[in-house]
Amino acid sequence: MIETLVWTALALAVVGVYLSWTAGRLDRLHSRMDAARAALDAQLLRRSSVVIEVAASGALDPASSIVLYEAAHAARQADEEHREVAESELSQALRAVFADAAQVEAVREAPGGEAAAEELAAAVRRVPMARRFHNDAVRAARALRRHRKVRWFRLAGHAPFPLAFEMDDEPPVDLADRP
Repeated sequence: MIETLVWTALALAVVGVYLSWTAGRLDRLHSRMDAARAALDAQLLRRSSVVIEVAASGALDPASSIVLYEAAHAARQADEEHREVAESELSQALRAVFADAAQVEAVREAPGGEAAAEELAAAVRRVPMARRFHNDAVRAARALRRHRKVRWFRLAGHAPFPLAFEMDDEPPVDLADRP
């Protein structure tokens, strides 16, 4: 009788430790996902700020400046549910304006344009990386949350189900290829 109780208590302790470890792992994944989202938000904000700066610099023709400024402003002001669309539209505007290598050269030749073009190129290269890190963290958290043990024992608590950030983040070819 006592031996059965000891083995039962030991089995319950092992299951409890395993569930606790799983809950800790899930918490770390959620923390990693939150940090990746903050990094993505920072890169998106940086990209739109640099685009606004380039649009206002006078290095581009007025039509291109207006297109870039409006797309960047819309991306900065978009609420969470429309943010993916606004950021995709900014990516499309960047590709449309910088589809011609002459536009990139026009920015580079303007006073202070070399630094602005380098900063813009860095910003458009970092957004896809930040989005990839975020979506990888979301994918890992989703995979763990789909396990039965996580659902049955409600190890995720009240945390919302993780959502990936899906947007068009393809950079302009002539801008992104620059070192």
